[in-house]
Amino acid sequence: MSPAKKRTRTYDPAKTRTAVLAQFGNVREAVRTLTPEQLVLPTRLGEWTVRELVAHIGMALMAVGRFLDKPEPVKQDATVLDWPFATSANSGGIDAMAHLLAERNPDLDMFLADIERRVTEHLDAHPGTRLLATNVGAMPLADYVVTRTVELIVHTDDLNAAVPGLDIPYDRQALAACTRLLADALAVRAPGGSTEVRIPPYAVVQCVEGPRHTRGTPPSVVETDPLTWIRLATGRAEWKDAVDEARVSASGERADLGGLLPLMA
Repeated sequence: MSPAKKRTRTYDPAKTRTAVLAQFGNVREAVRTLTPEQLVLPTRLGEWTVRELVAHIGMALMAVGRFLDKPEPVKQDATVLDWPFATSANSGGIDAMAHLLAERNPDLDMFLADIERRVTEHLDAHPGTRLLATNVGAMPLADYVVTRTVELIVHTDDLNAAVPGLDIPYDRQALAACTRLLADALAVRAPGGSTEVRIPPYAVVQCVEGPRHTRGTPPSVVETDPLTWIRLATGRAEWKDAVDEARVSASGERADLGGLLPLMA
């Protein structure tokens, strides 16, 4: 079943909007504390320093306005479940823009503050049903805002990994939406009912072809915490390492998800 045909989970647009702005606010608060020495620290994202990473986080929210500035498509042809599988196609342009924005915006706090203001205005002015011509296809604004929780949570984790002691908090609703979207993406990549993936307290999905269960414990069960799941789904962690370090519990003959991950490269 293609991602576009997969039945999608519903998200509360008001809660998602609040979560996105809250997590962006968490990042802004942390960026204000960064020293020049911390801004040039390396990250786990290739040649990006902390400065480029912060610029990219701003860029992720700038996309809302960029797509709203385009003519509205006639009809929807994409959903949130198409988005995780299409991000790698734009990696070259994303890298170049992150470097450009980092160079052009030496005052990162001012840069983020302006983005926050403009995004808030955009979300106030447009209904969630407004279609956007995104790089993935035409989808409602409310759906696209859900994808911003993934960008913000994943890159908050990248910042925390790059700067010891930074400890940016994760908004609960943003973390929940990010976890659920990536869990649902796994079910799209490997449809079936033989394996149950549990990511408490936010998500449970069934996936992988094989014997289905009708009651009780399924044949194969995988369980992990939200941040470990997000790191696995985005290539920040390796499946074997997570299992060996007991960050993932996997039982049953179809519980090895290593060949299905990452979902986003």
